[in-house]
Parts: sequence; C-alpha cells; structure tokens
Amino acid sequence: MVNSEKGYVVFTEAMKATHTILVPNMLPMHFKIIGKVLGQAGYKVELLETSGPRIAEAGLKYVHNDTCYPAILVIGQFIDALQSGKYDPDKVALILFQTGGGCRASNYIHLLRKALEKAGLGHVPVISLSLAGLETHPGFRLTVPLAMKMMYGVLYGDLLMTLVNQCKPYELEPGSAQALAANWTERLAREMGEQASYRQVKANYRRILDDFAALPMEKTEKVLVGVVGEIFVKYSPLGNNNLEQFLVDEGAEVVIPGLLDFCLYCVYNNLLDHKLYGMQKRMQLAYRAAYRYLLGKERDLIDIMVRHGRFAPPTLFTHTIGLVQGTISMGVKMGEGWLLTAEMLELADKGVSNIVCTQPFGCLPNHICGKGMMKPVKAQHPEINIVAIDYDAGATKVNQENRLKLMLANAQQRRAPLPVQEAAAPLQATARTDESQPASGEFLRAV
Repeated sequence: MVNSEKGYVVFTEAMKATHTILVPNMLPMHFKIIGKVLGQAGYKVELLETSGPRIAEAGLKYVHNDTCYPAILVIGQFIDALQSGKYDPDKVALILFQTGGGCRASNYIHLLRKALEKAGLGHVPVISLSLAGLETHPGFRLTVPLAMKMMYGVLYGDLLMTLVNQCKPYELEPGSAQALAANWTERLAREMGEQASYRQVKANYRRILDDFAALPMEKTEKVLVGVVGEIFVKYSPLGNNNLEQFLVDEGAEVVIPGLLDFCLYCVYNNLLDHKLYGMQKRMQLAYRAAYRYLLGKERDLIDIMVRHGRFAPPTLFTHTIGLVQGTISMGVKMGEGWLLTAEMLELADKGVSNIVCTQPFGCLPNHICGKGMMKPVKAQHPEINIVAIDYDAGATKVNQENRLKLMLANAQQRRAPLPVQEAAAPLQATARTDESQPASGEFLRAV
C-alpha cells in the first residue's frame, strides 16, 4: 500500500525476509558481485539477465515513446519479469540506482511507479538506492560498511571488465577470458560476504592479474576501439545490442573507461558546486573525504597493474580532468556531462584513435557532450576516428552494425602502410600514446 506520508510504497523491515529484490542489468560482473554483497547483508537479490525485443516492447507499452531509451529498457525489463510468471508480484521489490542529478535517470523511479500502476502492479515496492538520500525505506539501509563492500565490488568489476577486454581478442581458447572472469566473479562474491578487508582486495588484484596473464594468447595486432556514451547504453549488452562482442568478432580490442570514474565524477561535481556556485557548503568535508578515498583506491589499482606490467591500467581521474580543461566547461554536468568529453580525450591520449559514441534516444546531455563535442575533440586530435551510433527502440541492429563496420574499415585503412614519402606526416600526427600508460594492445604484443 502507498504510504500516505511518503507518497510511495515503502519497503518495510518485514519485506526484507519475504521479498526478492530484482536488479536491472547494466554491468553484469559488477552487479553480480554487488548483488552478492547485498545478499550477505540479508537481502534476497536477483539480477535480471533477460534480453530480446520483448524488453523494449514491454517498456513502450507502459512508458511514453518520447522517454529516453535506457528508461524504456529498464522499466521494460522490470515489467517483463513481473509478468513472466516466474515471480510472485506480492513478494517482489524492485531497485533503481540513482545519482540525484538533473538527468532524467533521477526521475526513472517515478516513471516506473506510473508504469507499474498502469500494469496493475502498483503495490510492488520500488527502492531508490542513492547516496543523495532521495528516498528512505525502513527495510533497506545503506550502511557505511555495506557501501564500502559495494565499492570494492565496483573496483573488482572494473578490473575484470578491463582484463576481459584486453584478453578476449587474443585468446587461443575462445571463451577462456570470460570463463575466468565468471569464476572470479563467483569467488569474489563469496569472499565479499565475509569480513572483507582492503588488504585482501589488493591481494586479489594480484591473483586476478596473474590468472589472466597465464591465459594462452596469440601475439597479433588488433585495432583499438574505445566506447563512450550514456552510462547504461555504454555498458549494458541489452542497451547496445552486445556492442563489445560485435567489435571483438570484427577483430577489434575494446577499451571502456570503468565505472569508478563515473563515481568519482559524481563526487567531484559536488565539489564543483561549491566552487562554482557556493552550494553544498555543509557537505564539503564529507565530499572531499569521499573524493580522496575513491581517488586513493583508483591509484592503488593503477599502481598494482603498472608493477605487474602485463596489462594496460586505467587513467588516473586527475589526469582525465586535466585533459578536458579548456575544451568544455566543468559546469556542464547533466547526465555524463563533461566526463563524456573527457573520456574521448582520455582515449585519444592513450593512443585509442577509434571511438564509438553510444547515443540513446532522448538523452539531450549525451548528444551535447558527446556528438556535439566531436568537432572540438577532432580539432585537438586530427587522427581520431569517431562514430556516433544511435540506440533506440526504432533503430535497427543492421544499420548500427553497418556504421560500425564502416568505422572499422576506415580504421584498417588508416593502419595500412603508406609509401615512405606519404607516411612521415601522418605518423608524426598520430604518435600520442602516453608512455606511462601504453595502449593495451602494446602490452600484449610486448610479452
């Protein structure tokens, strides 16, 4: 029943023992680990891994087609699950991760509740998981120890995603990298339920790196392709029609900035609010502490990867901030905001000159900070090859893949050896790989 004071169905303490919490699938490895962490805290959590046209169809049935594509997919996946007969609607709750920013992602929860009402499921509780404290639910409390374990899940997920992407195109045994990541995901999820310490987390980093380094891989040269865009479509196989696998099948190595950078971006924006607008004065000490904490964790991971020496580490967030200065205002922070532009510059700085910018329908900030910033990015990096791919319920997979194939063909043509008299200038223009953080293909070719 709707709580008259709060205006929504509350997830009560009693529901913790009786209800299964369904989680939408954005980052499979990350969310599986985080789901296990929540499970060890006493919650029954299940990650939805359904896919196919019926997900978008379910979303379009209960959400206006003018709504952003990620909202259509997330709401469609929830309603499809509730109508599948697999779950008892009286013993199920839904959870949404929210940033509290100006993007419509912070309004998904209201769109979802409206859709549930239309589907006759208005009694299903929807939990808002947000550090901004947008809503409260007596049966779901995000404590500091629980938040820290979930952050470890983000770190593990970023590392596993990075290693899979750097190994998958070169593996001699197809599927071995993904299988190893799945094994580690299960192992880490079990460990996270115990008294996980940060010392153990760093020890696991080294073990994971050693295991992936032991995979049989061929020494070939692949085209490096970066992926940026709106957070859901960038990461979710459901949202981008299995973009990563398609690129690998076409002979590319995929490079994707991790989720930790988006977490840092969200915290850093609160510091910017104080600097630019005089806001968030009372919370400045807390935000500064959170920023230093997250940045320290990223630095530790980078240091361990550099010392290991086999795989390309991520870029430190402070360096990414430095790259975007003077290109776009740091006050542009709706949705992915300035981070989207910064990630394109970060990839170019690492020597990844081919970039796919995933554009979901209805995401105005993404079109401004992604597609709208391509010209300034290309002005700084003439060698860069960027393609914007639109993802929405009406876009065909064939058109998306044809545009991707055209980009890859262009990338291969640029790599083709030129006559000596023609090659000098282009080679000088493209030599922008950061020596301290080489492109991952170079790491694999060096071993």
